[in-house]
Amino acid sequence: MAKKLKRSSIVLKLDTVFSKYIRLKNADENGICECFTCGKRSYWNKEVDAGHFMSRKHYSTRWDERNVKPQCKYCNMYRNGEQFKFAQNLGEELSEELYFLSKQTVKYSDIELNAMAEYYKKVVKDLEKMYI
Repeated sequence: MAKKLKRSSIVLKLDTVFSKYIRLKNADENGICECFTCGKRSYWNKEVDAGHFMSRKHYSTRWDERNVKPQCKYCNMYRNGEQFKFAQNLGEELSEELYFLSKQTVKYSDIELNAMAEYYKKVVKDLEKMYI
C-alpha cells in the first residue's frame, strides 16, 4: 500500500511541476525564455523562475497560469518579482482581476491538488520532448 503524502509534500510536488510547465510553455524552440518583466533571455531550466504576480501565499491564484510568467532570477528574487512592471505587462483589466481573485479563500482537497499535479506532469512530459 502506497504511503499517503503529507499535504505540504503534495503542494511542493504541484509547485515543482507547475513551475516547470510555466517555463517550458514559454520557451522558444531553443529552450530560451524571456523574462516577463525585464526582457532578459535565458535558458528555461536553470536561469529562469516561474514568477507570480500575486504571491504564492494566495491559493486562489497560486496555480493560475495567467498569474505566473517566466522571470529571470534577478527580477523574481532580488527585485521582489517586479510587481509594478508585472502588472503593467499583464494589463489593467487582468491585473485587477487577479488581485481580486487572490483575495478569495480557496481550499483545495488533497485529491484536487494531486489531480492538478498529475495533469501538469503529463503536459510537461509532452513539452520536454521538444528539448530532448
